[in-house]
Amino acid sequence: MTLPAQQKAIIIAAKGGPEVLQQSDIPVPQPKAGQILIRIAAAGVNRHDCNQRAAGAHHDGTPVPGIEASGHVVALGPDVTHLALGTPVIALLQGGGYGEFALVQSELAMPLPDGLTMTEAAGVAEALFTAWWNFFFLMDLRPGEVALIHGGTSGVGHLALQAMSALNYRVIATAGSQAKIAAARDFGAMAAFDYRAPDLADLVLEATDGRGVNALLDVSAGDHIAADFAMMAPDGRIAHLSPGPAGAVLPVPLRLLMTKRLRVTGSMLRPLALPQKAQVADRLREEVWPLLGTKVRPHIHMALPLRDAAQAHREMEKGRHIGKIILEVAV
Repeated sequence: MTLPAQQKAIIIAAKGGPEVLQQSDIPVPQPKAGQILIRIAAAGVNRHDCNQRAAGAHHDGTPVPGIEASGHVVALGPDVTHLALGTPVIALLQGGGYGEFALVQSELAMPLPDGLTMTEAAGVAEALFTAWWNFFFLMDLRPGEVALIHGGTSGVGHLALQAMSALNYRVIATAGSQAKIAAARDFGAMAAFDYRAPDLADLVLEATDGRGVNALLDVSAGDHIAADFAMMAPDGRIAHLSPGPAGAVLPVPLRLLMTKRLRVTGSMLRPLALPQKAQVADRLREEVWPLLGTKVRPHIHMALPLRDAAQAHREMEKGRHIGKIILEVAV
């Protein structure tokens, strides 16, 4: 296709609420070495996007948020030979997803599985990269161990439950309503509980026959830290995904940390170095991509046109959704 000079995109015009997301005409970027340009079909909306908007932050020189998308390859960097023009892909981005075109590191463009629509495919990359990096690289989850995900019906949680249970990992989930608890079980959780339950640790220990959790993924900025420490198995690992809106400080119970030899860590996906992301991509291609469209499928809570990005952020911040919120661009 002949590429236009300009594209329509949603930009972060200032820090603030969803109203600061504005549609604008911006230049179509050109791929450099190691990059491709995709024509975006749809983009996933993530909590990270809301945090970025609230801070008024721009990343990699673009005011356009969005770290995952589906689309077609329309231009190749000078050294990219393993992808063909027109190839449909699922992409992990450094930004730019809320637009008509975006640059992608070629290592992070994954083939579109036959069983997914472009809208579904837009909600895959951020969740699976986040889950696999944290569980299998950062926390070194091994077969036979038990994992737990706080927020089992979130964008990350619901896909991680499907993929990990399909690969015979035992995963427990927490959620904030009976409907979400039931959904988490449907997504593959071996057990699911209300994260507000006063006896949460006891419930988890009972579900694991007293052994506890080996690897725990926390999106709550440490809201359940006392229960987390109580439910962990010896040598357990906890990874945090969110610092909270103001940057939470963890009140760590040192005695439990020491007696159980627990490890507490955390990570952010965007700052992760490209070689590490490429390692995650390779493992996802091998383990999860054969399951997409059959045993693993994004649950789409809502799909909106790109111009309604502000509404999508409002829905995200209500916290009522199950699965993914998607912005459709050219499906």
